[in-house]
Amino acid sequence: MKWTVPAILILLCVSLGLAADKKEEEKPKPAQSIPELQQQLEKILKDTHTPGVSVAIVSKDGPEWIAGLGVADVASGRANTADTLFRIGSTSKAFSSLSILLLKEQGKLSLQDPVHTLVPDVFFENRWEATDPIRVVNLLEHTTGWDDMHFREYAKQAPDNMSLHDGLDYDHSSRVSRWPPGTRMAYCNSGPPVAAYIVEKLTGQRFEDFVQQNLFLPIGMKTATYFEPAAGSATTLYHEDGKSPYPYWHILLRPAGAINASAKDMAAYVQFYLNRGSAAGTQVVPSSDIDRMEIPESTWAAQQGLKAGYGLSNYWSIEDGFVYHGHDGGVEGGLTNMAYMPDYSVGYFFSINSGNGGAFEKIAKAIRAYITHTLQKPVVPPVASLPANASDYAGWYEPNSPRVQLTQFIERITGLTWLQVKTGHLVLTSLDGKQEYVPVAGAQFRHLSKKEDPPDPAPSLVLLAPNPDGRFVQGGMMDTLKKIPAWLAICEILITAYVALSIVAIVVYAPFWVLGGLSKRRRRPAERAMRLFPLLAVLSLVAFVAIFIVCSADLIGRMGSHTLWSEALRLTTLAFAVAVLLSAYAWWRAAKESVRPGVRSFSRVVILALLIFAVYLGYWGIIGLRTWA
Repeated sequence: MKWTVPAILILLCVSLGLAADKKEEEKPKPAQSIPELQQQLEKILKDTHTPGVSVAIVSKDGPEWIAGLGVADVASGRANTADTLFRIGSTSKAFSSLSILLLKEQGKLSLQDPVHTLVPDVFFENRWEATDPIRVVNLLEHTTGWDDMHFREYAKQAPDNMSLHDGLDYDHSSRVSRWPPGTRMAYCNSGPPVAAYIVEKLTGQRFEDFVQQNLFLPIGMKTATYFEPAAGSATTLYHEDGKSPYPYWHILLRPAGAINASAKDMAAYVQFYLNRGSAAGTQVVPSSDIDRMEIPESTWAAQQGLKAGYGLSNYWSIEDGFVYHGHDGGVEGGLTNMAYMPDYSVGYFFSINSGNGGAFEKIAKAIRAYITHTLQKPVVPPVASLPANASDYAGWYEPNSPRVQLTQFIERITGLTWLQVKTGHLVLTSLDGKQEYVPVAGAQFRHLSKKEDPPDPAPSLVLLAPNPDGRFVQGGMMDTLKKIPAWLAICEILITAYVALSIVAIVVYAPFWVLGGLSKRRRRPAERAMRLFPLLAVLSLVAFVAIFIVCSADLIGRMGSHTLWSEALRLTTLAFAVAVLLSAYAWWRAAKESVRPGVRSFSRVVILALLIFAVYLGYWGIIGLRTWA
């Protein structure tokens, strides 16, 4: 559906949680020293109009560089320092996992305990609960099957004294399992907060106090806090222009992403992972628990031995031939990256005080280029033979584990993938382009990089064993693809093209009939409604997209509450549906002799397309969409 490209971009930014610019960038020349790296980062800040960055580069033995660059507050010119607090967003989630692991070591729970038995007062729906209950591990590995938090939950400004239980009770409509828990991974911001509430129930302590006492202080994160910092101690967060500030976001479910931390705090945190759970000579958590955090276990792919993926709030990423562990984070006006390589005893953290995805990517590449410029790349697994049943997986696939249910109506079409089994490798083709994979062990495959890029050192795709739900392929963390009949995929492609071309045709045709209507000779009263209502339907779609674009700078605020913007968005969907129905009625009611054959045929074609699209949007809940509900 090419007509919705702007909406696709905006909606997918919401579904991903942060709007990082994925355009190809030239690889930076690796800095050879910290002063040279600092110059690179300062240039990036200047070129991208990003106010500042908090950064730490750490080895197992201690920090190599801890700094704050740029300004923390544009209006006052206050400089960033290594002590300035930044919002680290979803990087906060690991403290839910670490807390659960501490309680596991004390014998108070296990990762396989059903959540309902631990916190029966927390609402969720799982129609497979009798056979596949939601377990603690599912909360932390995002395998509950729940939708991500809704706009309403994101928009809620919760006071710091609001309890975690009250936050979970504020709106629980997103906590409904869409498939059996423990099968597919779909990132969900409400899972770790439920785990945090389990910590509260078992310890009798407020979660934030438990973390402060058992993790922040022992690790050496002396200034980290879940709550709004004192004036002057933290950075202000800005829009992409680097000038317009965001107000402080009092996040409804604080364990999901509320932590403020300095570069010094995060240097200690990265070193804690490099030392496998030890800090200042004290084993804060057993090293085996750090190992467990880094390896997923609860998905189909993990159960088939694929190690790459999302573990306990800690995931794999493959960059320039190296494997990193860690977690990103994003809040309104702030982006964070924390990553480390235990095999090389090196890691880094940085956070910017702007929502500029381009700056975020450039800084990450510059830092990674520096810390790896003297390292030997890991050994690449040799190419193996294709599995004997590989040809059974050839065919068409659609995405089957959407993070955000709201955008599934787009993703299931744009994510259609054609899998081919060629000589010795797999080829996956979609709108994102062509990706090739070579077998390395059993049903596992590693990505075949471009010639100019280093090869991936670990498999990231697996052909999942057939099960009663169908045949699946798992690529990366969240890309669970389900095989569908070829006829269905081809029909979806043809119908999508038909609808898109019809909408374009209505727009192209409109000026001609408007101008033609000025001529008395060409006026046909019976044709007016057949022309007018399809155009109004298309204009409603245009308005829908335009509202999203206009609101993109404050999408959560404007869509998470009942505002003029969110109401206008709902009305555009209703206007579209009404205009489509009126179009069909006008075509059906018009007498044949009063309408030229060409106009009748054209109207039949485009009105049918609009009816198909209206039914599709209605099926996915877009007609009458209330983003604030």
